[in-house]
Amino acid sequence: MQVLKRVLNDEELAGIQSALAAADFAAGNKTAGFQAQKVKRNLQLPPGSTEQERLARIVNQALNRHKAFFAAALPSKLMPILFNRYEAGMEYGAHVDNAYMRAGGKQGLRSDIAATLFLSDPASYDGGELTVHAGQMVQRVKLPAGDMILYSANSRHRVEPVTRGSRDAAVFWVQSMVRQAERRQMLYELDRAVQGLVSRTPEAPEILVLTALYNGLLREWIEV
Repeated sequence: MQVLKRVLNDEELAGIQSALAAADFAAGNKTAGFQAQKVKRNLQLPPGSTEQERLARIVNQALNRHKAFFAAALPSKLMPILFNRYEAGMEYGAHVDNAYMRAGGKQGLRSDIAATLFLSDPASYDGGELTVHAGQMVQRVKLPAGDMILYSANSRHRVEPVTRGSRDAAVFWVQSMVRQAERRQMLYELDRAVQGLVSRTPEAPEILVLTALYNGLLREWIEV
């Protein structure tokens, strides 16, 4: 699991929040898999609508400039971005995401990584935590608006019931160029170490060695 800070800047976040406040939402279970439909109770901006596509472009632009997103996900393909809302009494029960996804007749992808970009001020609603089971660990996540979490799409997870207010978020799935989560984590930590060394000691000779090691591992593991 990786938490990415300030994926959206203040202007982008305010624009999306304003648009969602005036948007018409529909039942969210139409885009869930067969099993997930039974436990999914939320609202969703209709996929393919003019507003969904406009807001998705804003998020995609933010992802394209966010270096930590590329380092953590090593994205090859992204599913279209969905915008959902949980009002009081709504939840998404425990489920696992489908391994293969496709939308609107487009080429499908293998869902390696699930992403949730929080869009509501956490003080504006109660409940609504994203709960992710990672082995023996259970993590409950409720991030500031504009922050995002990446986690394994194969993890059992749920959205806890909202008991006050309204929780908006953008969600999508990523097929990574590196299939194995352990290898992605190794590459991410190595990349962060290189970037930290560059910021502190830009002339350090170890930078070239570590960069060569990173690219060697990536070349060995990448699938394109």
